[in-house]
Amino acid sequence: MKATLFIIFLFMGNLLFAQEKKSTVVPGQHSFYAELGGPGILFSANIDTRFTKSNLGVGGRIGLGFVTGDFGNQNTYEQRSVVTVPVQINYIFGKPNSVHSFEVGGGATFLGKKIDLFNYSEVNKNSIVGTASFMYRRQPQEGGFSWRLGFTPIITSGFVQASGAASIGYNF
Repeated sequence: MKATLFIIFLFMGNLLFAQEKKSTVVPGQHSFYAELGGPGILFSANIDTRFTKSNLGVGGRIGLGFVTGDFGNQNTYEQRSVVTVPVQINYIFGKPNSVHSFEVGGGATFLGKKIDLFNYSEVNKNSIVGTASFMYRRQPQEGGFSWRLGFTPIITSGFVQASGAASIGYNF
């Protein structure tokens, strides 16, 4: 939990620092978007930022979402809604003057409680799953409405679940 809070403060500090020096902020360097599927598992709201003065290159994202799943032993299962916190480091490839780009990323999603996902159960499940993303992005150079679509596998204890994601948002 301490690592999650540290990562949240790191992202927020980067955004606040960028707002202090408006002359160095590159339009489209930051994004806010809502996502179905993906590292947030079911639904998440995310902030994405570049670590360089560009809308391309190395960056990261952090979000807050939820998922509903089963919890229990072999005889008794109950439905649970669980908070998810997806965190990823990513790299955006593309031409500097194009609205089309491609994102490759990897990270982890922290689950608020232990649940069974995608009909996969394990006696000693952990509440952290690995994630990856391979996404097409359409993001305007000067900021504005953007969208993403792609493949986002979920990885846990040697089990890989194919998953997809679609998101809409705003670049600034």
